[in-house]
Amino acid sequence: MGDLVPFGQVWRTGANDATTITFDKAVTIEGKALAAGTYSLFTIPTENEWTIIFNSEAKQWGAYKYNDENDVLRVNVKPGKAEFTELFTISVDKGSVNILWENTSASFKVKKG
Repeated sequence: MGDLVPFGQVWRTGANDATTITFDKAVTIEGKALAAGTYSLFTIPTENEWTIIFNSEAKQWGAYKYNDENDVLRVNVKPGKAEFTELFTISVDKGSVNILWENTSASFKVKKG
């Protein structure tokens, strides 16, 4: 992180199309309400904090036309160290969505709304 994905810039949190995430019921993300729906998942990674962004414009390529006016929710999380992960990975485990790449992990908690 920080090289291919520059710190402090909006990242599509994947490659090519913006990554999407769908909730069929209302949820809370890190304690903040989010309505059911499909969202583009963007992040702004830095060394000490990641901003996780849920954007209502679900179908977009990359972050080239990202518009923060379409942000529905933003939460900040602390990144952590992880075992080396060569392939960018998003996993879901016990109410936590985990973003892993290289030696970095960033996770956010999801609960039923």
